[in-house]
Amino acid sequence: MSAHAPDAFAAEGLHPTRWSNGPGATYPAHRHAYRKVLVCTEGSIVFHTPGGDVALGPGDRLDLPAGTEHRATVGPGGVVCWEAAAD
Repeated sequence: MSAHAPDAFAAEGLHPTRWSNGPGATYPAHRHAYRKVLVCTEGSIVFHTPGGDVALGPGDRLDLPAGTEHRATVGPGGVVCWEAAAD
């Protein structure tokens, strides 16, 4: 996926929202009751999961199963992502 991430989400029947954060921002450990589908379109972010770290850069996608604990660290150039909840 690329900068046209919303189109790719729509093709799957998903309704994404865009978010961004500055360099070094962190998200504490948490879970979602839904499958999280995320695409990085600019910058980088690392998701820390029980299965290991998943580094995302432009065009990379993460499908995180419902209930999976995760935390995240934004890379040195900040990040822009599109994210949707899926069944």
